[in-house]
Amino acid sequence: MQPSLQGIAEKARRLKGYRFRDLYRMLNEEMLLEAWKSVNKGASAGVDRVKAEEYGKDLEKHIAEVVDNLKGKRYRVKLVRRVNIPKGDGKTRPLGIPAVSDKLVQMAVAWILMAIYEQDFMGCSYGYRPGVGAQDAVRDLTKELQFGRYNYVVEADIKGYFDSIDHEWLLKMLEQRIDDRAFIGLVRKWLKAGILETDGKVVHPVTGTPQGGVVSPVLANIYLHYALDVWFEKVVKPRCDGAAYLCRYADDFVCAFQYKKEAERFYRALKARLRKFGLELSEEKTNIIPFSRRRKEEKSWFEFLGFEFRWGISRNGKDIVKRRTSREKLRKSLKNFNIWCQRIRGLKLKRIIELLNVKLRGYYNYYGVIGNYKSLDEFFYQVRRILFKWLNRRSQKRSYNWEKFNRMLKIYRLEFPRIVEHRTNQINLGFSFA
Repeated sequence: MQPSLQGIAEKARRLKGYRFRDLYRMLNEEMLLEAWKSVNKGASAGVDRVKAEEYGKDLEKHIAEVVDNLKGKRYRVKLVRRVNIPKGDGKTRPLGIPAVSDKLVQMAVAWILMAIYEQDFMGCSYGYRPGVGAQDAVRDLTKELQFGRYNYVVEADIKGYFDSIDHEWLLKMLEQRIDDRAFIGLVRKWLKAGILETDGKVVHPVTGTPQGGVVSPVLANIYLHYALDVWFEKVVKPRCDGAAYLCRYADDFVCAFQYKKEAERFYRALKARLRKFGLELSEEKTNIIPFSRRRKEEKSWFEFLGFEFRWGISRNGKDIVKRRTSREKLRKSLKNFNIWCQRIRGLKLKRIIELLNVKLRGYYNYYGVIGNYKSLDEFFYQVRRILFKWLNRRSQKRSYNWEKFNRMLKIYRLEFPRIVEHRTNQINLGFSFA
């Protein structure tokens, strides 16, 4: 972190009510040159069709022009190019691609906002933050449920979160910590920036932040920090007679309660609270679920971040919270792998295995938690079957039988399933392999 950002972070940590000024002036050549290092050079071009590689050929000139426009208040946001990314279930997710110059400024602004708000964000928030991620959320939620006094879980899903963020509420939230009209105005420009749709039409959004914008994740996190996290900590928990706990990753969150009446009261209040900020719960994905070691014989489970959580019994007879890959995520992963394997089957065999090992390592690094080896092994088994099928369709002549296929995988050293969660976490969670 740059010294200037370190100073902001330290001040934000010491003075919780302080409102920062002169942030706009930090958007200088030095900051944007530093931001350039973090820009994805292989990303698609924005509406101006200028890719990062081309932009970087005359980088200092381009950055000097951007800074001059910022200082003279002549900076204009370019249209955001909209593309639709397949989600794997027949649906698509809209993604906004800003121009490279806008990415640079957004990156710098995101750094400034993170320096401030990382001091305010609560421990229950895990998404879009440096140093914490989905696996931390899964681990901490498991530990809390394992040792806490919880009997009910509220699993919640916000309908179309990124498209529903209210601009005026978001700007008011930023003003809680920022007293700089030019800086706030810059964020407003990005929120109001026109979106060039795939059919050539230009849409000016009334709500939402464009997914794909560099600054969007931190803005989305700030919004739920005030709308949900602070409210849960300052209002919900003090009014509960029993234990209450919130775990949030971006817009996905679960809440655990000791008493059913408090879980039901929270469920009702949550609807009204989110509605106040223009957000709506997805009814079919929001439920109150009994979740207690005393009722583990019931079919009581919930899903969070691609994992299925349920109570079970360890090898030495102790009650533990078990986690496995959710059935839906497993099916989607295999469906996506089937499509990928079909597409790359024409490559050289060595290259196919190299690419496949990269995918497998990524999968194991995410789902390789203690107790989930059976799901990993099932995924690995299905991956081999799919690979066997497509390698035998590279030509009209059948290339492999199973014996020859398995021998080939051994030669090229296909990555086998493995648990990557540290044993220190196993000990902390009370798990035993005795």
